[in-house]
Amino acid sequence: MSELRKDPIVDRWVIIAAERGRRPSDFETTPEPPTSEGCPFCEGNEATTPPEIYAVRDGTAPNTPGWQVRVVPNKFPALAIEGELMRSGFGRLDRMTGVGAHEVIIESPNHFDDIPAMSTDHVALILDTYAQRTEDLRRDERFRHIIVFRNYKSAAGASLSHPHSQLIALPFIPKITREKLASAQEYYRGKERCIFCDLIEQELSMPEQERVIYCNDCFLILSPFAARFPFSVEIYPLQHCHDFVEMDSSTRLALAEALQFIFGQYKNTLADPAYNMTLQTAPNTSPRPGHPDYWSSIAYDYHWHLEIFPRLTKVAGFEWGTGCYINPVAPEDAARYLRPESWSPGANEQ
Repeated sequence: MSELRKDPIVDRWVIIAAERGRRPSDFETTPEPPTSEGCPFCEGNEATTPPEIYAVRDGTAPNTPGWQVRVVPNKFPALAIEGELMRSGFGRLDRMTGVGAHEVIIESPNHFDDIPAMSTDHVALILDTYAQRTEDLRRDERFRHIIVFRNYKSAAGASLSHPHSQLIALPFIPKITREKLASAQEYYRGKERCIFCDLIEQELSMPEQERVIYCNDCFLILSPFAARFPFSVEIYPLQHCHDFVEMDSSTRLALAEALQFIFGQYKNTLADPAYNMTLQTAPNTSPRPGHPDYWSSIAYDYHWHLEIFPRLTKVAGFEWGTGCYINPVAPEDAARYLRPESWSPGANEQ
């Protein structure tokens, strides 16, 4: 029998239609023929991209070969970094000028590189680049929130197969982030505890840890209780932290290991599906006019995390019309398929 589950953080219901009994082999993935022909992100093609904003280099000149990670403006940006942010309205209709930032983080000079096969140190460099660019853009008071995301394969929205992520700086805080912030703040006001920390403790204290997939010294990978999509996961730091940029180098390495693990499991268990990854971190906490106490508890109540969604099912009319999702794989079954073979109940106790 199907089961309705409510997300513990945001006000959203999900239908877990586990009676359909979907297994990893039941989902079709479309192989994409590997080709680097004409790729502007490959080493040696630096002149085909806009001038770089940031790069990890060993003493080589900007916009030349000899880099490890490189950041450039998106050639077709959703928002423009130039211009004044102006707000206007007509009755109940609001609008702003399209000011923001849209950057591409080119993760490797090698077109055929893949996160599971990269060195862990190199994946940590990519994560450090996320933090460096986020910190830099937060200095611009026009930008309220910075979202880093990774679209893997064309089915997930990637127009180029070269390994890359993107970053968009927004002049507002998007709805899903506002809902999480509000929920976390309300929970903290009532209990003086972080709702995410309580969720982590609850999942780890369950006898079978049935939704726990992986745990190292610093990070936990969960199959969410009310997962919207089959085999989606959330990655949480075990120690409370509201802001991704506050990670030290050893913690970044631990996160790199966790990402290599889960992407390796997707490759081996789900035949390398397309996926989307989003970084859910604190917004720009610079003072907001008229809201002096807006961020008063965010360091205590919010908990940054990563969300990863394999693109194995289609979002159709029911989902668009209701905001409610149908997941044909129970999160507990997804966790069982994605765990390392050596896992046993209690192995992840902290």
